[in-house]
Formats: sequence, C-alpha cells, structure tokens
Amino acid sequence: MAPRSVAPKPAKPRAWQRMLSGRRLDLLDPSPFDVEIEDIAHGLARIARWNGQTTGHHIFSVAQHSVLVADIAGRLEPDLAPRWHLAVLLHDAPEYVIGDMISPFKGVIGGDYKAVEARLMAAIHIRFGLPPEAPAEIVALTKRADKVSAFLEATQLAGFGLEEASAIFGAPVGVFGGERGIPPVLVPEDADKAKEAFLARFAMLEARS
Repeated sequence: MAPRSVAPKPAKPRAWQRMLSGRRLDLLDPSPFDVEIEDIAHGLARIARWNGQTTGHHIFSVAQHSVLVADIAGRLEPDLAPRWHLAVLLHDAPEYVIGDMISPFKGVIGGDYKAVEARLMAAIHIRFGLPPEAPAEIVALTKRADKVSAFLEATQLAGFGLEEASAIFGAPVGVFGGERGIPPVLVPEDADKAKEAFLARFAMLEARS
C-alpha cells in the first residue's frame, strides 16, 4: 500500500512589521522592547488624518494632531502631571503600526481592531514608564481634547460647517477664551517638521515625568 501523502501545514501569516530602527514589532503580541519613539514619530508624521481629505500643501498628520490634542489637554487641565500629559500625546501612537482609520470604519470592523489597538497601546505605555491602561480620568480628558481637536480640524481643514461639526463632535464651548487663549489656526506641516515637533514634545514631557 502506498504511503498516504500528508498535506503541508499552511504557513502562519506574518503578524510583525519591521521598523526603520531595525525592530520587528509583533502586532498580535507586541513587546515593549520593540517599541522606539523614533519609529512612532516617523510613522505618525506620515499618516494622514481624515484619510487625507484636508486642505493645504501637506497632509494633516497624526503626529501634528497628537501635539494639538496635548496642547488642548493642557488648556483644559493646566496642572496636568507631565506623565499624564505624555499619555495624552501618545493617545494615537498605535496608529504608527495599524494606521489611522476613520471612526465610521472602526465601527464596522468592531472588536478585533480594538483588541489589537489595546495590546499595542499597553506595550507603548509600558515602554515609556506608564501603566498599561491610563486612569479613567485621563482617558476622559483625552477624549474631550480629541473631540475639540476634531472640531478644529473639521472646520478649518476638512470642509465641515460649524453646525455640522458641532452636531458630530460637540462645539468646544468654554475651551478657548480668557486665560485659555484663542483657538489655534491649523496649518498642515511637512512630515519632517511634524516629526520634529512630536519628538520635541515627547522629550520635554519625558524629562519632566
């Protein structure tokens, strides 16, 4: 009797990405040891917010958005501790690996995307001396600052009217004016400038943490 042929096992899909630093980051089981701030800054500076549907000569990058959200959080909570300010700056850091998906598409994908994102965020936090999950009050502050940023980006860069943006993101009532200053005018920067600004803010906050 001829021996039975055994079908070869299918190769396991590759779940890691090689970074410019030389690190190989596993998306399914990310290690803090494979996380480098240079890789994060480089990637975020080249990822477009709003799927690139913004005005200007350059994309409005996730790196520039992250610095803006950190600025807004500082306006909302002037006494915010540097380590939590750092957590706000890094709130979209997993996107250097998985990209920036618009909120409607995240809702379609559902839980799998959020699980991968959460594992990456935990590894990033641990790498930079933060707890795997930020406290609830920091999460709430980040979400509030993120919505204010989205309102500013939507109305200044993405073609939204004030009424439409207010209905979707909420009008930033009380966020600007008086001691909190006037709303910033958003000008999309080239990737190198966005990367430098992100790294400079990171270095300042890490030194103070």
